[in-house]
Amino acid sequence: MRLAIAAFALATVAAVPALAGSPDDILAANRAASGGDAWNGKAALYTAFDYAGGGLTGKAEGTVDLTTGAFEQHYQVGPQTGANGYDGTHVWNKDNAGIVTLQEAADSVPVAINNAYRNANLWWRKDHGGATVTDAGQKTDGGNSYDVLTITPKGGKPFNVWFDTRTHLIYRITEVQGGVTVTTTLTNYQDFSGTEQPVDTVINTGDAKYDQHLVLTSAKFLAKSDPATYAPPKSAPADFSIAGGAHSVTFPFQLIANHIYADVTINGKGPYNFIFDTGGVNLINPELAKELGIKLEGTSEARGAGDASMEASLARVDRIDVGGARIDNQVFIALALDALYPADGVHMRGMVGYETFRRFVTRIDYGAKTVTLTDPKFFDPKDAGTPIHIAFAGNAVIVSGSYEGVPGKFQIDTGARSALTLNGPYVAANDLLAKAGKGVDAVDGWGVGGPSRAHVVRGGPLVIGKDVTVQSTVVGFGTDKAGAFADPSLSGNIGGGVLKRFVVTFDYANNTMYLKPVTQTVTDLDTFDRFGAWINIGKDGLDVVAVTANGPAAAAGLKQGDVITAIDGKAASDIVLPDLRERFRDEAPGTVVSVALKDGRTLKVTLKDQI
Repeated sequence: MRLAIAAFALATVAAVPALAGSPDDILAANRAASGGDAWNGKAALYTAFDYAGGGLTGKAEGTVDLTTGAFEQHYQVGPQTGANGYDGTHVWNKDNAGIVTLQEAADSVPVAINNAYRNANLWWRKDHGGATVTDAGQKTDGGNSYDVLTITPKGGKPFNVWFDTRTHLIYRITEVQGGVTVTTTLTNYQDFSGTEQPVDTVINTGDAKYDQHLVLTSAKFLAKSDPATYAPPKSAPADFSIAGGAHSVTFPFQLIANHIYADVTINGKGPYNFIFDTGGVNLINPELAKELGIKLEGTSEARGAGDASMEASLARVDRIDVGGARIDNQVFIALALDALYPADGVHMRGMVGYETFRRFVTRIDYGAKTVTLTDPKFFDPKDAGTPIHIAFAGNAVIVSGSYEGVPGKFQIDTGARSALTLNGPYVAANDLLAKAGKGVDAVDGWGVGGPSRAHVVRGGPLVIGKDVTVQSTVVGFGTDKAGAFADPSLSGNIGGGVLKRFVVTFDYANNTMYLKPVTQTVTDLDTFDRFGAWINIGKDGLDVVAVTANGPAAAAGLKQGDVITAIDGKAASDIVLPDLRERFRDEAPGTVVSVALKDGRTLKVTLKDQI
C-alpha cells in the first residue's frame, strides 16, 4: 500500500472577506489569509499526523523544504512501515525492510513535482513558479462556493485547487494519479507560528469506504533545511538468503495461458500454487491466510485490469520459501485471487511479485520453463542477453519503446496472458485505430477488475528498448473506461504472449532487464480466439460471459448468458479451461465444434480467423 499522504499541501488561510477575482487575486488572497509574511524566512516545515483508514491506525511524519518543495515522509500504519521522498531530482520509496527503489516511470515524477510545488507554495510567486494557472470558474459543494484554479507546474501535471470564497482557504485538491482521481479535502485550519495549517485531511480515491484520514498533531518550522534529508537513503536489505549459502537456485514452473505458476511455501507449510507476476506484489489468499493462522488487518481497494476493483487487507508473513530462496518478515496483501478461478481455470493460492523480484536477480527461462533466483552480489550478466533499461512506477516495471514507430512507455507484465495491450489514452492520442487493420471488439482478458475489453488486431512492430523488435503479434487496443488499460500515464502492457519468446532476466537493483531469444520452439504464439466468445467456469457448466459480434459463435447462435454443458461430447465439468481456450486459438480455421447448451440446443461453431 502506497500512502497518498497529501497533507504537505501547505496553502492555508484565516477568514478574509470579499470574493477574489482573477487567478492572481485568488492566490494573493490565499497568501494573505495563510499568514502572509509569517512565511518569510522559514526554511523547512516538519509535520506529524495521526493516521486512520481502512480499519488501520498509525503515525505519519515528514519534512518539506519551503524553498524547493523537496520532501521526505515516513509512516507506520498497522503492520506496514515505509517512507518516500523527492529531492528535486529523484523520487524514491523505501519498504518495510529498508529497500529503496527509485520511482522514475509513469507519472511518479510529475506527481512528485506537483507535491513539491504545493509544498513550497510556488503559486504565490510572481511567475507562479513557472506553472500555468487558469481559472476553472466557481463551483459549489455543501452550499458553499469555491474559486477553482487549474494549475500545471513545469514538469508536472494538471491539478485543480478549490479556494473557499469566504475564507480563501484551500478546501480541496483533485489530481489524477495512475488513472485514478485523488481528491484531498483540507479542513479545520489552526494557527501554527502565525500560519494557518489544515488539521484534518481526508484522501479519497473514489469510494469513501477506503478514505484515508490524517489529523495534524504537530507543525514546527525549521531554521535550516538539509538537502540530505530528502535524498534517497541507502538501501540495505538483510531479509533474504539462499539455502546452503548458494549463489542461486533454479526451480521449474508451469506455463498455463502464458501465466507462470510454481510452488511456494509459506511459514514452513505447503507447497502452494502461486502465480509469478512482475506486474503485481506479494499476495496471499485470505482463505490460505486463515488456514495458516495469519492475521488480516485493514481494508483497502485493489485495482488492475478491468473496470471494477476488489477489497484487500494486509497480512504479515513470517517466511516465504521459493525453491531454495527464503525471505523473512514480509507484509503481504491479502486478496481473493482465487475469485479469478472461473476466468483462469487455475486455483491460485497467492502471488509472488515485486517484493521477491526486488531482492534477487530473477531469470525466467520460458523455453526451459525454469525460474532462477540469484543473489545480486554474484550475478554475471555476460550471457544474459540484450540489456534494456527499466524504471519503476510503484511495483510496476516500465520500459521505453515504440509501437509502429510511435514512442511509448510500456509495463513488462509476466502476469498478463495477452501479448500486447495498448492503453486507451495512448491509442486515442496517436490515432492508432485509424491505422489498424482488420480487427474485432472483444473481451480479451480478465483481471482484478473483471473482464477487460479491447479492439484486437494483428499489428506491430513493437520495439522494446532500442534493440529488441517483435515484428508481428496480437495487439489489443484497450477500450476499458477504468482500470490499468485506461491509465494515461502509460502506453501499454507487454505480457506473456510476447515475453515467452525470451529468456527474461530482471536485475531490479540495477534497473536492467535482459532479453535473450529462447532456443526452443515457442507454441501457441501470436494466435487469437477463433471461436468468438469469452467463457468462464460456472456452477452448471461453462458460462458464456461475452460473445464477439459477427464472430463464429454469434453466427452459430450462441448468446451471452448461455450455459455450455458439453463440447464435442465432453462434459463441461471434465474440460480444462486453459486447454479449451488454447484449442480455440490453435485449431485450424474450418474446424467444426459441437456445443451443447443447458437449454437443450446444440450448436455447430465453425472456427475462423477473426483478425
